[in-house]
Amino acid sequence: MKVLFLEVDTERSWAVASIGPAFLAGALRAAGHEASFFRVTVDHDARDVLEIIADERPSLLGVSMTTRQWLRGRDLVAAIRAVVDIPVIAGGLHPTFSPEGVLDSPGFDFVCLGEGEGALRDLVASLESGGDGGGIANIWVRGGVRPPLRPPFAPIDELPWLARDFLDEHYGLVHMTTQRGCPFPCTYCAARMYDDLYEKAGDQYGRRRSVESVLSELHELRDRRPKGSSRGGGQINYVIFLDDTFTIHHPWVREFCQRYRDEIGAPFCLHARVETVNPRLLEELASAGCRQITYGVESGSPRLRRDVMKRFATNERFEEVFAWTKAQGITVTANYMLGLPEETRDDLQMTLDLAERLDAYDFGYFVFYPYPGTQLFHYCQERGYLPPDWLHRPANHRQSILTLPTLTADDIAEFYEKFTDLRVRLHAARGGAAATEHVIASADCG
Repeated sequence: MKVLFLEVDTERSWAVASIGPAFLAGALRAAGHEASFFRVTVDHDARDVLEIIADERPSLLGVSMTTRQWLRGRDLVAAIRAVVDIPVIAGGLHPTFSPEGVLDSPGFDFVCLGEGEGALRDLVASLESGGDGGGIANIWVRGGVRPPLRPPFAPIDELPWLARDFLDEHYGLVHMTTQRGCPFPCTYCAARMYDDLYEKAGDQYGRRRSVESVLSELHELRDRRPKGSSRGGGQINYVIFLDDTFTIHHPWVREFCQRYRDEIGAPFCLHARVETVNPRLLEELASAGCRQITYGVESGSPRLRRDVMKRFATNERFEEVFAWTKAQGITVTANYMLGLPEETRDDLQMTLDLAERLDAYDFGYFVFYPYPGTQLFHYCQERGYLPPDWLHRPANHRQSILTLPTLTADDIAEFYEKFTDLRVRLHAARGGAAATEHVIASADCG
């Protein structure tokens, strides 16, 4: 059976493909099925997808969606199903935590809750044998009852590797994941939601691959031969580790650093939290080839981080870690949020001031959106900050969907522009006019 996965771009076509469909395609292919992929860029419409369906002739469409992708994905599926009678399954963050809203929308036949490799394999087998997909753990059938969750895939080292043709990798760029789950209690974070979902079912979601498993995949990519060639043609020029927090469990990281430096040696980047690094670990990462680290700062207000976000690092810790990281020659980037519940103008000013002191090489800044399933989503809903029609409103980086008693839309817009100005100033100081023009051109994406 053949499954066609759609990646639905929003705002602009710049992101790599969702990692979820790449894992699912790997699992399907390992089970003897076919899987193909189409990126629906902002320049495509339903007619383009219908042409792909006519060419590929899939038996099932798969759409993985975050909340930011939901509205366009919903409209696209409705337009497709008005012309073609092909079953559609939705998975990913938004369908997992807002499944009723997805199944109530025209065109969706199934929702996958949580992890999908085993569930999708079983659904495809059911459909292929003439079944209706009912009775499969993690698969909610339109018109049916909520299914139970199956335990997380284990052992994770046996998970089929990513389908690389889904990831838009070129010129030796490689995307890697080493773990699933996040142990930190951040109230705004989508990653934590999966841990909470599985904990309610009595399972532990967090798992990490062995160092041997990660390096084996990298060796295979490096040694892969192009078709028709008798020589090894693989190339690894740069590795992007996509884990939410790569620097969890220092013994694993140290073993990885030593072996990666000796066996692979390509430069790489990662995401970390300031609570999980120290000067020794940063030195080992730099020696292994780490060239860039992204830290989530989110807010410069200790009160807001502690009481609202459940982030307990101090501003002094951020400043200390950024200095340690730069001292190792590792480029530092940061992320910030604006428009959080209970945030005030003073809190926003503290965030702006901290961003200037940290002086990251670059930073992203995003207006907060309460993702379904997170603690802050329920918090906003209970206090009346979230509009009743939130599911039908777009989620974007620049404007808040919330009605907040402590901030106005004008306040948020004002500070968004101040962050843009700061980013322009920092880039101009480093790269002159050309860098400034680049930042201004990319400001709409935060």
